[in-house]
Amino acid sequence: MRLSGRPSVAPLKDTGPPWRGLLYGVGRACASRPWRVICVWLLVLLAAVAADHAWGGSYADDFDLSGTPSRTGSDLLNTHGAVASRGVAAQIVVRSDDGPLTAHRDALTATGERLTALPEVISVANPLDTAGAVAADGRTGYYTLRFRENPAQFEKSYVDRVDGAVRALRADDVTVEYGGPLGQLARPAAADRASEAIGIGTAVLVLLLGFGSLAAAGFPLLTAVIGLLAGLSALGLLAARYSFAAASPTLATMMGLGVGLDYSLFLVTRHRKLLHSAGDPVAAAARTVATSGRAVLVAALTVTAALAGLFASGVDFIGMLGVAAGTTVLVGALAALTLTPALLGLAGRRIDRWHVRTPVDEPDDRGDIWHRWAATVRRRPWTFLLLGLVLLGVLGVPAASLRLGHVDAGASPASYTERRAYDLVAKGFGPGTNGPLTVVVTLDKDHATTGAERDALADSLRDALTGTPGVASATRPTPTRDGALLVSTVTPVSGPQERATTGLVHRLQDDVLPGVLSAKGATGYLTGTTAAQQDFRDILADRLPVVVGVVVAAAFVLLLAVFRSPLVALKAAVLNLLSITASFGVVVAVFQWGWGAKLFGIDETVPVESYVPMMMFAIVFGLSMDYEIFLLSRVRETWLETRDNHRSVAVGLAGTARVITCAALIMTSVFLAFLLSTSVVIKMLALGLGVSVVLDATVVRLLLVPAAMYLLGEANWWIPRWLDRMLPRLDPEGSGIAHGPADPAEPAVSSRPVGR
Repeated sequence: MRLSGRPSVAPLKDTGPPWRGLLYGVGRACASRPWRVICVWLLVLLAAVAADHAWGGSYADDFDLSGTPSRTGSDLLNTHGAVASRGVAAQIVVRSDDGPLTAHRDALTATGERLTALPEVISVANPLDTAGAVAADGRTGYYTLRFRENPAQFEKSYVDRVDGAVRALRADDVTVEYGGPLGQLARPAAADRASEAIGIGTAVLVLLLGFGSLAAAGFPLLTAVIGLLAGLSALGLLAARYSFAAASPTLATMMGLGVGLDYSLFLVTRHRKLLHSAGDPVAAAARTVATSGRAVLVAALTVTAALAGLFASGVDFIGMLGVAAGTTVLVGALAALTLTPALLGLAGRRIDRWHVRTPVDEPDDRGDIWHRWAATVRRRPWTFLLLGLVLLGVLGVPAASLRLGHVDAGASPASYTERRAYDLVAKGFGPGTNGPLTVVVTLDKDHATTGAERDALADSLRDALTGTPGVASATRPTPTRDGALLVSTVTPVSGPQERATTGLVHRLQDDVLPGVLSAKGATGYLTGTTAAQQDFRDILADRLPVVVGVVVAAAFVLLLAVFRSPLVALKAAVLNLLSITASFGVVVAVFQWGWGAKLFGIDETVPVESYVPMMMFAIVFGLSMDYEIFLLSRVRETWLETRDNHRSVAVGLAGTARVITCAALIMTSVFLAFLLSTSVVIKMLALGLGVSVVLDATVVRLLLVPAAMYLLGEANWWIPRWLDRMLPRLDPEGSGIAHGPADPAEPAVSSRPVGR
């Protein structure tokens, strides 16, 4: 490690209105009072962490499916007092290897009594006293417990109490495993801390190798970590009032850490560039926030807008995932725009004093590698454009086979009790027993009171159900106490996540039940966990195009307002759609087709979790716009100065190449580190997001964007006058937000391409 200083240079002069404004003032205030800003952030962080610890909420998968057959059937069971509808059900699976379960009757009975005495337990059904709860071999059975609340949200210590209740069975050489939400509660703690450590460690290495300066590496890391912790604490407080999915904190960590590092790094790099012509670090920091800070702000707003577009799904479960990720994105951007300039002001001109190699920032020489690469693309733009499109097209081919579904406990690691319970049930009773379907039939007044007609309907319904391909068994429909409903349990041949079960649910709901019941004035509904998951999948599949349209339209309008160019905004949207499709293709190939799945700890092929494509689209589209804004803002800045399209593309590419490449490496490492998660859904998101960042930072930025901009030429910057007047002005590198024409100092942009 070497010690060096930077020679004194003339102070940077304030250049007037283009650098004035709110962000300029924020940057100057933070840089001139660094200790005050740092102390405020530390106090906010400590208060947020303490408040989260005291009042923070929990996370669990719980979604509202109002209006769907599964929700209607569940509501009917509740309304008419069906015992099976009370509370939340979970299984405790037992297996005797030394003989039939009847040999352990005393232990089973005593265990049932201890389980009944546990808090939050409504009822416990002993396998020996419940029809169908013991397998044909007599060795495997299950208790059915009903809880007042979802046990997945209980404190981890509750598992210890359950362990104590079943201790006598285990002492009697009976295997005991927990299924359903009780098994979810018993899962080991997630490996998020290891993933975070890998992401941060990789960031340190990339920043040191990429920029050489310890400050250039340390400031973004410090800012990102503080912003992440504050954002997660804020999310915990929100979770005390609103329902968030179990994956919310992990998703928020991935997003907050990734963008927090990116945003701060972008500011630090621009600041160090400005210091070459500045003697006043405070003025340089202020100008950095006024210019690159606008790009950071626009990028953060774009990501947040894309995540907010998830509410267009009409499913709060999905929208709140977007809120979770957006919370850490916004807090991370706020930290970057305030804490980073404070650290830069504190470091002063000594920012590169400690370094491990010659510190570098943005290149000045036109002969650097990125200028040469831009010249290469300029000579053969069609070749590079087609090469990039073919590569994305090949990667996107598997996306045509995308099959949405639910990843059940059968895909969990074998070390999980829920996976072992799943396997015991599948082996003893058949795979479909892990996902039974409940048929609820509403009867009109006459059928509810006429026993003979009701019995005849029950018989015909059972015959129709058992005769349906894919049904392993169906119980005879029995009436509720008030006689208003008939209830039957259908066990599929296949497991819950298999394609055959999806087809069976649709066949029963759309064909079998109407065919038997419509002539009798009755209506049938499928309910239960498997049916609800299928309804959830269908809703998301139907509304995915709506979400795509809303997110793309919002991003298009935002880019149009920022860059004043319909072609630039349209190109960005189209290229992002192509890179997202390629990311989907990789996810399908790995998880659904099984290509290389074992490398990621996946033992079997699984469908793509129903909400993953929608989440991936919103996140990837927003993140892709991050790099697009960083690159195009520098291209447009040069264009406004030179009116030379070719030079603008080359300067923009070279000026952002190092920072975007390092940022992409960091964000990719953050995402891919979460492949260590034992959750298959988190693995899907981690791989999809990591691949998307790689594609966006290489294929899109190095091939497609420069090639397309060279081919379009000066048409890149064409905009009709009427549209220019109508759009709000959101300039990422200058005049701020205003309405109407550009700043008088900025050359006018006509409705025709402008010559050089």
